[in-house]
Amino acid sequence: MTEEQAGCCAPGRGGGAATHDISHEAPKATSGTEVHDLVRRDLVALDGGTFRMGTEVGDGFPEDGEGPVRPVTVNPFRISRYTVSNSQFAAFVDETGYVTEAERFGWSYVFHLLLPGKDAPVRGTSDRAPWWLGIDGATWKAPEGPGSSIEARLDHPVIHVSWNDAMAFCAWSGTRLPTEAEWEYAARGGLDQKRYAWGDDLMPGGKHRCNIWQGKFPQRNTKADGYLSTAPVDTYEPNGYGLYNVSGNVWEWCADWFGFGPHPTENVTDPTGPATGDSRVMRGGSYLCHKSYCNRYRVGARSGNTPDSSTGNMGFRVAAGVR
Repeated sequence: MTEEQAGCCAPGRGGGAATHDISHEAPKATSGTEVHDLVRRDLVALDGGTFRMGTEVGDGFPEDGEGPVRPVTVNPFRISRYTVSNSQFAAFVDETGYVTEAERFGWSYVFHLLLPGKDAPVRGTSDRAPWWLGIDGATWKAPEGPGSSIEARLDHPVIHVSWNDAMAFCAWSGTRLPTEAEWEYAARGGLDQKRYAWGDDLMPGGKHRCNIWQGKFPQRNTKADGYLSTAPVDTYEPNGYGLYNVSGNVWEWCADWFGFGPHPTENVTDPTGPATGDSRVMRGGSYLCHKSYCNRYRVGARSGNTPDSSTGNMGFRVAAGVR
């Protein structure tokens, strides 16, 4: 991917806005042996099986490592119907006292059209994309910075959470992040090599199926799908496996390190990606994706970011084994 395309998706820390040196040793969350009731009811059990992972469509980004299309087998697992919501993350914080990395850094990235006013405490912009602003005090509970709140967005996906923050939530809730292969298997909903989680037509019957950008990016969003920023986690119709918003809304962290390939072309079972890396995989795209610039709301699309990064369009959903 080019630097500009990556910045459109979700910029990493150190991309122009000044940072503080902090310890990346996250406070320890309580880890239970059972899945927490808070998320257990949302888990969907999938039988697993062999599917064709990746894509080679012409509107993809070869440099993202989307292809080649290859057979992959995943064993049975469970995955949440929804991305983790603000209310769920608040329960985790209330019980553990966990402090996110955005809170410890003191800032996070906010999209320029979402600022509450001209006096927003901007510390800098992303070198890759000037529409991403580093805002002092922007956190999961103050998504646009000081004065903003999640009070009216408790059913929206939690944002401004890093991969490390997501892992802490998983430890507390007795879950884990899905592998990239599990995520794509689940997101495809039983369909083979379709562009989107529901088929090849972005708007079947003229109906919106995901929260992405409409208009001219990055200056004007018509909000034809109903949203400028995040939508509630249960918005739109689910895919064939009952999962909501696997396209658009927020990027979703996966367990794997991000690798460009080459991916194994022979059938592998439960791949976990490279052994090491600099960035973790993100899947699904976000409310900022647009066909003219970053069409990574396609089910085979992928991106990555450093584990300490956080923005206003990055969240996660959880997975678990089958008992």
